[in-house]
Amino acid sequence: MRVLVCPDKFAGTMSAPEAARAIADGWLRTAPRTSLELVPLSDGGPGFVDVLHASLGGRLVAVPARGPLGDPVPAAVLVTDDATAYVEASHACGLDRLPGGVRRPMDAGTAGVADLLRAALGAGARRVVVGVGGTASTDGGRGMVEALGGTQAWPADVELVVATDVDNPLLGPAGAAAVFGPQKGAGPEQVARLEERLRDWADRSGGAPVSPGAGAGGGLGYGLLLLGGQRASGVETVLTAVRLAERATAADLLVTGEGCFDGSSLRGKVPRGVAWVAQRTARPCVVLAGRVLVGRREFAAAGVDAAYAVEEVAGSLAAALAEPANRLADLAARVARTWIL
Repeated sequence: MRVLVCPDKFAGTMSAPEAARAIADGWLRTAPRTSLELVPLSDGGPGFVDVLHASLGGRLVAVPARGPLGDPVPAAVLVTDDATAYVEASHACGLDRLPGGVRRPMDAGTAGVADLLRAALGAGARRVVVGVGGTASTDGGRGMVEALGGTQAWPADVELVVATDVDNPLLGPAGAAAVFGPQKGAGPEQVARLEERLRDWADRSGGAPVSPGAGAGGGLGYGLLLLGGQRASGVETVLTAVRLAERATAADLLVTGEGCFDGSSLRGKVPRGVAWVAQRTARPCVVLAGRVLVGRREFAAAGVDAAYAVEEVAGSLAAALAEPANRLADLAARVARTWIL
């Protein structure tokens, strides 16, 4: 039997490569003769560069970038042989780059993303793909645009791709401040102030705040669109880059997963993308997740054949979080009994 193991990260506990390895370890415990291919994935958020580097190779260019509060942070840009550079915005302005992990929604900015973009251009990239997600900021990409030198700063002969996992606009009840501000630590009053800032920035910059994806990454999507970027689905960008559909044709089963399999998973997230590939290639697809909050009817309609929760095997969510890799491996060992051919 051939199984393609292609999970996203389990946010806060395991990276996508770590999750893939845990699933493989558990599966082989039950079915040691299974041929496993590990293809960890990302939807454009944290882990974007690591996932692509694991599948595509290329060279990592170290970049001394500014963090969300302006202090220096280590970062890297992936440059592949076809002169494409992959940039992960969260390397510079991610939540995990905040000093002490203290969230500063009114202060965090995106100037460091400009450092990554300059490094990509300096490495000779003719196409730059920016993974947008997991940011600590809600500045509409203003810090990045101003650090680059303005909305006309991007070279016209270099393609700029904005890879997002959401299609939210910049402003309004579905916008960057209202939807994602609380995730970055903003209370109701701060959300209102952030909305005012974004509206002012949109008025000054003259962009299209209603564009799908403009609200991604705290509005970083808007800033990248101002530079002339074209939006693409983050997960589809990764699936294409790693040739998942081609790999799926040689597999009997696709196994994916993430920390919480919920309603958003069936829109622009990794499990939906994997299920779409499974449907196209007429292969079954199962999801292993920390928690499963989607009903069978919903996930079946999206092309997922079965979904299993780590917390059910571990006995509780707390037990699952205490030893995430071991408990995920336990779940994979149990699931393998059902799916081995």
